[in-house]
Amino acid sequence: MTDSIEDQLKRLIVETLMLEDVTPEEIETDAPLFVEGLGLDSIDALELALAINKQFGVRTKEDDERNREIFSSVKSLAEFVRSEQAAAATSSGDSPPDSPVDSPPSSPPPSESSPA
Repeated sequence: MTDSIEDQLKRLIVETLMLEDVTPEEIETDAPLFVEGLGLDSIDALELALAINKQFGVRTKEDDERNREIFSSVKSLAEFVRSEQAAAATSSGDSPPDSPVDSPPSSPPPSESSPA
C-alpha cells in the first residue's frame, strides 16, 4: 500500500528542512506549520515549495494570496496537491477532448484525387 499524500508531505517536511528533533509521525495533520506549530519561516516555505514541486509536480504561484492558507498545515498542503494534480490530469488529456485532433481527412487532397 502506498503512503497517503499527508504521510509523504510529513516525510518531505522533515527531510527537506532537516528537522532533527521531529519525526514525520510527530507532525499532526491539522497542526499549524508556522509560528506556534513547527515554527517554520518563509525560507522554509520556499524550500518546501520547491520540494513539493519536484516530488508532486505541482507549484504555487509567487503572488498567490492563498499561499498562506495552502502552507498552513499538512492537511491544507495535501488538499492543494490533490486539487492541482486533478486539474493537471484533466487538462493533459485524461478526459475526452472537445474535438478530435489529428483526424484523417474525410477525402483525399485534390492533388491526389485527380491526375495531373
